[in-house]
Amino acid sequence: MNFSENFPTVLMGLGAGLSLIVAIGAQNAFILRQGIIGKHVTPIVLFCIFSDVLLIGAGIWSVGKLAEGFDWVLEALRWFGGAFLVWYGFSAAKRALNPSTLTVDPSEQGPQSVGKALAFTFAITYLNPHCYLDTFVLLGSLANTHGEAGRWWFYLGSITGSILWFTALGYGSRFLRPLFAKPDAWRILDGVIALLMFFLAFQVMFG
Repeated sequence: MNFSENFPTVLMGLGAGLSLIVAIGAQNAFILRQGIIGKHVTPIVLFCIFSDVLLIGAGIWSVGKLAEGFDWVLEALRWFGGAFLVWYGFSAAKRALNPSTLTVDPSEQGPQSVGKALAFTFAITYLNPHCYLDTFVLLGSLANTHGEAGRWWFYLGSITGSILWFTALGYGSRFLRPLFAKPDAWRILDGVIALLMFFLAFQVMFG
């Protein structure tokens, strides 16, 4: 099966991955701050990308193993994933109606060593329950609804989303900071995410 035949699945993975990580949260705020002050950006970005690659891949493999020989497991996961996407879509729509902003004080110094920066990144990544729900559970489940081969194309799309987002946030922070400080920007972004979540939910449940 070649790339062109699986491009729609890759796009679905890309859309799902981006929609789940593009949000106001501790991890994104920390990366934005480090990018603005220009400290330890590369190791932090690489760590976040590696974490998503690891967790999403582990989720896909684990769910796939669980579902082997149990068709009802995949069917249950299909509806669970679809329901979660609908809920996430409504949550994004609610945020669009009441937008927040992601602001950073550029005078903050942040961790002074690479070790401390990575330790902090580890904490805000792996001590966050949503990290496992979004990557290991949800994306792992959604990927397996695309079959044995399709799940890895979905995975490719998902990790591509992580690579694009964390790279843009880390290295483009100085340019993106004014955008993230505007409620209207988040209103539009969350509105787009809501529509995308509803579309993905329909594809997962009825596609």
